[in-house]
Amino acid sequence: MRKHRKLWLLLTLMLSLVLAACSGGGNDESSSDDSDSSSDSDSSSKQEITVTAKSEIPSMDPSLITDTVAFQWAGETTEGLYRLGENSELKEGMAKDSSVSDDGLTWTFKLRDANWSNGDPVTAKDFVYSWRRAVTPDVGSEYGPYFLGGVIKNATAVSQGKKDPEELGVEAVDDHTLKVQLEKPVPYFKSMTVFITFMPLNQKYVEEQGDKFATEAGNTLSNGPFKMTEWNHGEGWTIEKNDKYWDADSVKLDKINAKVIKEISTGVNLYESDQIDQTELNAEFVDQYKGSEDFNIAEKPYLYFFKFNQDNEVLSNVDARKAISYAIDRESLTNVILNDGSVPAEGYIPSNFVSMPDSDKDFRDAQGPLVSYDKDKAKEHWDKAMKALGKDSVTLELLGDDTGTSKNVLAYYKDQLESNLDGLTVKLAEVPFKERVRRDQESEFEIEAATWGPDYVDPNTYMNMYLTDGQNNNMNYSSKEYDALIKKANGEYAQDPEKRYQTFLEAEQLLLTEDAAVAPMYQDAKAQLFRPSIKGVFTTATGPEFEFKWAHVE
Repeated sequence: MRKHRKLWLLLTLMLSLVLAACSGGGNDESSSDDSDSSSDSDSSSKQEITVTAKSEIPSMDPSLITDTVAFQWAGETTEGLYRLGENSELKEGMAKDSSVSDDGLTWTFKLRDANWSNGDPVTAKDFVYSWRRAVTPDVGSEYGPYFLGGVIKNATAVSQGKKDPEELGVEAVDDHTLKVQLEKPVPYFKSMTVFITFMPLNQKYVEEQGDKFATEAGNTLSNGPFKMTEWNHGEGWTIEKNDKYWDADSVKLDKINAKVIKEISTGVNLYESDQIDQTELNAEFVDQYKGSEDFNIAEKPYLYFFKFNQDNEVLSNVDARKAISYAIDRESLTNVILNDGSVPAEGYIPSNFVSMPDSDKDFRDAQGPLVSYDKDKAKEHWDKAMKALGKDSVTLELLGDDTGTSKNVLAYYKDQLESNLDGLTVKLAEVPFKERVRRDQESEFEIEAATWGPDYVDPNTYMNMYLTDGQNNNMNYSSKEYDALIKKANGEYAQDPEKRYQTFLEAEQLLLTEDAAVAPMYQDAKAQLFRPSIKGVFTTATGPEFEFKWAHVE
C-alpha cells in the first residue's frame, strides 16, 4: 500500500502542477506570466520609430545645408529662435520673448536658459557666430548671402568681402539678449529665423572639429529635441532624445532611425514586413493602399510649374506662353499620372500656406483661380503667337529631372502640348537634379519643369523670385510694374499688412494673368504609409518636412 500511496501522491502532485501551469496559478508562474505580458506591452509602445529618407545627408552643417534631407534632420537636432507648430504658427525656441522698434529696424530677442548636448550653455554669442559665419565668403554658404543679404544690416557687403564679419548687424548684448539690425523693415523676419541657416553654432566646438564638423555623428552638437548618435553613410542614421534640450519633457520619442530607401517598391516591402514605420508611395501603389488605415496624404505648399526663358524667340511672345499654360489638363495630371494627393495649381501662391491679415481666409481663396485648362483659349493664343512670329511650326525643349515620376510627368506634358498646339514639337531634356539646378542657374533652358518650396511663411518667399535680375529669376523676365509692386509691398507697405497683401494679390495677377511669366501646374502632396500608432507627427510649411518633436507611439 505504501508504494501505491507514494505513486498516487506523485501523480496527484504532477496533475496539480499541470493544472497550475494551464491556469496560470501559483505565485511563481503568475509572476512570470505577468512579466511576459508587461514585456509585450512595453514592446508595443516602445518609443522608437524607423522612417525613410530619399538620399544621403551631404552635411549637417547649418551654414552649408541646401537639401531637403539635411533640412529634415538638422531641423530636429538644432533649434533656432523659433520653430513651427502644427499649423505653421511660430512656437518658442531658444527665444522666449522678442520686441521690435517702431521703425521695424531693430529686433531684440530674449533667450531662455538652454544647453547644448555637451552641457555648454546656448548664448546670444552662438547666434552671432553662426550668422557671421554664414556670410563669410571663405565658408562658402549658399543660403547665407541669400537669406541674410538685404535683410540683416551689412550682410551683403560682408558676403562680398567689402566689410568685415564683425560689422554684420547682429550683437550679443549679454548671454541672454540678442540684438539684430535690419537693412529695412522685414515683417516676416521672425518666420525667417526658423530657416536652418539661422541656427546657432557653438564656436568652440565648431573650431575644435575643423573640417570634420558635422560630417559624422560624433562631430555634431545638438541644442534641439534630438541628437545624432549614429550615421552610416549611404545607409541611414539614428537620432535620439536630447536630455539636455530645454523642453525635453515634451519629447516622447527615444529614438528615430532613418533608412535611405531610393526605390518605392523596396520601401513598401520593408513596411509590410514591419521593418520600417513610414514609406512614400507613388501612383503604382496608391490605389492598392488608399483604403488602408495606414494610408496617409501629407499636403505640402510646394509648387511645380513651368519657367519660360524669354530669351527664346517663341517664349518671348506672351501669347505663346499663355497658350502653353492653357494647354495642360492639370486635373488629369494630378488624378491619373501622379495619383498621390497632389492638386491642380490655381495660382503661384499655394493653398493652405498663408491667410489674409486679420482673417482666416486663405490667400488662394481671396485671389481665386488664375490658371486653368482651356483647349479653345490655348488654340486662340497659339494661333495668334504663330502669326506674330511668322511660323507654322516650332520646336521647344522642356527641361526636367530624370527620376521615374518626373519622367512620367514630362511625357504627359509633351503629349498635352503637342496634341493641343498645332505645329509644336517638344523635345525632352531629362537630367539629374543637380544638372537641372545648374542649367536653371545658368539660364540654360527654354521651358523648365521647376519646383519651389517656401523658405518662410509669407507670400514674399514666392513673389520676390521674379524681380528683374533676381537671384532665382534666371529666365530673362523683367517687368517694371511687377518690380514696383514687390518693392512697395516690402517697402512702403512693410508695416501695413492689409495693403501689403493686397499688393501681393495685384502682383500675382500681373505675373500670371497678364504676363504669363510662369505657368503653375500642381501643388505637391506625399502619399505614404504611416503607422497609425504613431501620433503627433505633422508637416510644416518650412523647415523639416515632418516635425517629430511632439510625436509619440501610442
